[in-house]
Amino acid sequence: MKKIELLAPAGNMESFKAAIIAGADAIYIGGSFYSARAFAGNFSNEEIVAAISLAHLYGIRVYVTVNTLIYETEVDNFIDYIDFLHQNNVDAVIIQDLGMLDLIRKIFPNLEIHTSTQMHTHTVEAVKFLESLGVKRVVLAREVSIDLIEEIKKCCNVELEVFSHGALCVSYSGQCLMSSLIGGRSANRGACVGCCRLEYDLLDSNKNKISEDKYLLSMKDLCTLENIGSLIDIGIESIKIEGRMKRPEYIYQVVSIYRKAIDSYYLNKKVDVSREDIKDLYKIYNRKFTNGFLFNNIDVVNSKRPNHQGINIGEIVKVSGSYIYIKLDEELNRLDGIRIINKKQDYGFTVSKIYKNDKVIELGKIGDVVKIKAVDGLNVGDIVIKTTDVKQINKIDEALKKVKKVDINLKVCLRLNEKIEINVCDGKNSFKLFSDEIVEKSSKVSVTRDNVIEKLSKLGNTIYNIKNIDIDMDDNIFVRLTVLNDLKHKFVEKLNELRMYKIEYKRANYFIDVPNFNYEKNMNYLISSENQYKLIDLNKINDLYVSDFNIEGNVIRKMPRVIEKYEDYEGRLLIGEIGSLYHYKDNELITDFSLNVTNSYTVAFLHSIGVYRITLSYEMDYEKVKYLIECYHNRYHKHPNLEVIVYGREEMMIIKYNLLKNFDRNKIYYLKDKFKNLFLVKGYKNFIKIYNYKCRNELKIVDKYFSIGVNNIRLNIDFDEDFLRIF
Repeated sequence: MKKIELLAPAGNMESFKAAIIAGADAIYIGGSFYSARAFAGNFSNEEIVAAISLAHLYGIRVYVTVNTLIYETEVDNFIDYIDFLHQNNVDAVIIQDLGMLDLIRKIFPNLEIHTSTQMHTHTVEAVKFLESLGVKRVVLAREVSIDLIEEIKKCCNVELEVFSHGALCVSYSGQCLMSSLIGGRSANRGACVGCCRLEYDLLDSNKNKISEDKYLLSMKDLCTLENIGSLIDIGIESIKIEGRMKRPEYIYQVVSIYRKAIDSYYLNKKVDVSREDIKDLYKIYNRKFTNGFLFNNIDVVNSKRPNHQGINIGEIVKVSGSYIYIKLDEELNRLDGIRIINKKQDYGFTVSKIYKNDKVIELGKIGDVVKIKAVDGLNVGDIVIKTTDVKQINKIDEALKKVKKVDINLKVCLRLNEKIEINVCDGKNSFKLFSDEIVEKSSKVSVTRDNVIEKLSKLGNTIYNIKNIDIDMDDNIFVRLTVLNDLKHKFVEKLNELRMYKIEYKRANYFIDVPNFNYEKNMNYLISSENQYKLIDLNKINDLYVSDFNIEGNVIRKMPRVIEKYEDYEGRLLIGEIGSLYHYKDNELITDFSLNVTNSYTVAFLHSIGVYRITLSYEMDYEKVKYLIECYHNRYHKHPNLEVIVYGREEMMIIKYNLLKNFDRNKIYYLKDKFKNLFLVKGYKNFIKIYNYKCRNELKIVDKYFSIGVNNIRLNIDFDEDFLRIF
């Protein structure tokens, strides 16, 4: 059985090396562009080349994230970047953009493609669709359960990767527009501002506050350490640790503990991790842990605090002036970082001095009452948590100073009047080398076994360590030690050559066949109730999309953007996720904004597989749309059938977490932020939708959109009966 891959993150070279030392099988990194972690340290092109070379020496694969949406102006540079990665032996690229996926697989047929969790892959049908495109691996949505993964494994042949540890997004990845629409920093472009980590009040339809919780959208961190056996047993190819924004110490600690868990399970069918291992995970970083929707856990939000929770080490038992006394449930070291949870606010600082019985000590032990200097305003009963353990960090830093070695075995044969023969094996590669000179009879000083071992074993600053050396030699022979030294250099060079494998570079031509559409000027509406239908003047519109209710007639059914079960429908459908491209391929399909179309290559790809009409992303403005159409005309000499949404409340998030679990899901609610903006919240089947606080309104430039070649203008008036009456 092939071992499950342990995939580690790295935001810079220090973290990359930490992942190697900790035992990662593969590492994913981002470059300076097109990475969904734009604010990680990220790698220059020179560093990428060095990282790939270093990793390959250790037998570790490297994947580069190019998992943002790509705008038309970026495509040429994007392809140059992919070309650079391919020529420098990247093992795979991780992609979100459908158009770029189609472009890469055609131009670089030998380059392995993984699809990002940003592609919102959450059904069997979606995986089948991506498999049909030649994708090697699918990174599933973090909301997918282990039961569904098991079903996918039975139905599909593509590799599957799941997140196993780290930060979680509350929205389905690739489906969050909150940061983009209210802050101008797109999560789909790697610039998420983290709106979900902020404070919100939950209000009812009358704008009354109905919950005391503050961080209503802030997810706990994922931790599946104790569930690793289940992931291995169902045949998942790779488990992924989140954390390209994290420091090297975090990467080392988490990866090394998961390495231990995986290896122990393969050894004895038991995840052999200790209480101290679990505690180390909590100390290095946690927002409280959950094993998430992956294991059908609905307790996924920490509504009290959005930051690192550390471990609880005690509480204040006495306050005296500017000093506090803490009864310790865990050790406290000088230079530890702590946070005190106070009713008014949290106070965090580094402990510079610890007193016990008025004597300065370096370490407070469990059960001790210690005194430290702190801020004013603290109270007896306040909880003390440790957020940085200096001993833990020092231990990790010592581990990171070591050079990871690759064990090799040598067999050396020295026979009189024959060339020296060396057989080298690193566990994967085996080869033999011969000296240029023959072994001579000794006239004075004979070479000894110890001479041979000493000369061949000194491998200096290479990554190799001789684990075993077997020597078969005649007595009374002479060999110049420089000959042994030359052989040593040769087998190191040969090993490096074999371990630094090359991925065959191939570049082909892009081709695609797309239909031509007439220029049209259509006005289309989206409605969600029978009452809205009664208010519509059907003579003023071309197409009518209906959501959440059934109606007879020539209407287009809007499908959900999260699918739990595909129902079969006839006629035209407005689809919101890629699995529907597979399941409903025989229907006339229109793709919704949630497929994140931002460039002409994605438009061409969707048209080429039979999509009739394509709705552009909410993240496209007028100028971007204009340039997209110009490029489409110039490249394909055809006209696309595009739709732009110019009016309505934008769906900013769709979440699986039941924010309204204590309330009537059929009613309307609001999230109020610190600026008093009200984001509409609505239950939808087994999900929650969150809408923008303001209405999108580009009605004044409808004619401009028509003039540049947009065929369809859509108004989402599913929440706006007043608009219908006025219009």
